[in-house]
Amino acid sequence: MSDWKKRHSVEGRRILVTGATKGIGFETCQVLADAGADIVAVGRDKKGLDEVAALVRKTGRKCLAVEADMATVEGPKYAAAEALKAFGTIDVLVNNAGVALNEPILDITLKNWDTTINVNLRAPMLLAQALVPNMIKQKMGKIINVSSQSGVMALADHGSYGASKGGLNQLNRVMTIEWAKHNIQSNTVCPTVILTPMGEMVWGKPEKGDPMKAKIPLGRFGKTTEVADLILFLSSSASDLITGQDILIDGGFTAQ
Repeated sequence: MSDWKKRHSVEGRRILVTGATKGIGFETCQVLADAGADIVAVGRDKKGLDEVAALVRKTGRKCLAVEADMATVEGPKYAAAEALKAFGTIDVLVNNAGVALNEPILDITLKNWDTTINVNLRAPMLLAQALVPNMIKQKMGKIINVSSQSGVMALADHGSYGASKGGLNQLNRVMTIEWAKHNIQSNTVCPTVILTPMGEMVWGKPEKGDPMKAKIPLGRFGKTTEVADLILFLSSSASDLITGQDILIDGGFTAQ
């Protein structure tokens, strides 16, 4: 294998992906396995977990499927414990699981606020607490937090979602200044609208989606593969100097 292929490979890396049963997470598991990684796929949907595990194993890579709810305190801790039991350590943590319960600030319920913060912000912190000590021991690790352009720029009806993603971006920066000395890189990926099932739910109707699309210079929403390919790059040694960044993958939305 030539040097550039080695730098962009994740051959033999053990990667945990949350929200693995659909959308960006499902695609990410496939892309990472194709590039040589063993996967811990975490999600709530047993059928979806079985599907992603089968696809990963078809590539010849190992896949541990863990049924866990990121909205709870126990879910992230259980997922991390099962991953460590199976693989000994995790080299790359992809905090992808997310929930969007969009509503005007005056209509936000405490239940929806708590669910959004718990899944989008608390779960990544709990997983990092559980997995980073082994990364420190091996003097290598990567954390990829899937955030959103809503964590960088304000969108109406995105009060709880934007707060959770903005908080995740800031948590990422603190991860960087605390753990970079241990050769751990931590970055956020901030996509525009990606037509996942969650994206379809929020933006699928033309009267809602078309005005948003018109604000994107490229004139379209994103594809799950485009985000997964960026996660692949950040999981590889080719990205070893990149840390502490909010990386926009937004078709130019934030350039305006």
